[in-house]
Amino acid sequence: MSRRLMPSMTALQCFEAAARHLSFTRAAQELHLTQSAVSKQVAQLEDMLRHHLFQRVRRRLQLTPAGSLYLAEVNKILTQIDMSSRYILSYGAETEVLRVATQPTFGARWLIPSLKGFGKRYPQIHLEISNALEPFDLSQSRADIAFFFGQGTWPGATCLPLFGEEVIPVCTPDLMAEHALSEPSDLTSVVLLQCTSRPEAWHEWFLAQQLHSPNSYHGPRFDTFYMCIHAATAGCGVALIPRYLVEDELASGKLVAPVPAPMPSNGSHFIAFSEHAAEVPKVRSFVDWILDRLK
Repeated sequence: MSRRLMPSMTALQCFEAAARHLSFTRAAQELHLTQSAVSKQVAQLEDMLRHHLFQRVRRRLQLTPAGSLYLAEVNKILTQIDMSSRYILSYGAETEVLRVATQPTFGARWLIPSLKGFGKRYPQIHLEISNALEPFDLSQSRADIAFFFGQGTWPGATCLPLFGEEVIPVCTPDLMAEHALSEPSDLTSVVLLQCTSRPEAWHEWFLAQQLHSPNSYHGPRFDTFYMCIHAATAGCGVALIPRYLVEDELASGKLVAPVPAPMPSNGSHFIAFSEHAAEVPKVRSFVDWILDRLK
């Protein structure tokens, strides 16, 4: 294995400070070093990288093109180190990190409200929640728990059902009035907002209404239901959304269901965790909390 090219943290800090101030002197003052020490660190870094990072123009420092490129990378490294260090400071020695992956709209609209009180009940568990649009291997990933929609199968995982759902067409009251929408057949001639994760949704909805629409696959396509909801609220068209995700918009009148034609989704929401993690206390506590919210 070849030796890694690993400049010292001091060299990176000296370079970043000098690049920010465009001055070795001011960088030295900030870092409580001598000007010669900063200059030496940068020179050693240039030797290692085999590129000049600075040039002097009229007795002032300027970054070279290589220096500008390297500065962007160094900033990422120093920022990550700072974040990681503050992260460790954010919890005590007894804290356990629980990493949770969820689809974006489900996480924002259902999961987060369901977590109210969890931190008080389990102060030793530090939650890290991230979005996951694509399936992944639970046993190999950094997630301890994942929420997903489907048929309840995930290789190497225990999957527990949460709830089913039904989808409904939604749009703004203005769009409903403009197109005089009242029957399912009326939707064959309006803009249909598509969600990437449910490419067959509109086609299946029209089939359930015993209708054929040549436009069932056409229309603006969005990665998430969250984006579809915002597009519908902006009046961009009609979206087919799980009812539980748009309850607030329906209650406030921002969106309406133009036709009374809900359709059960072909799937349910599940919580999943690796089979070998079933009895891990932090996993068990979180799963029990979520299941209790459904009672």
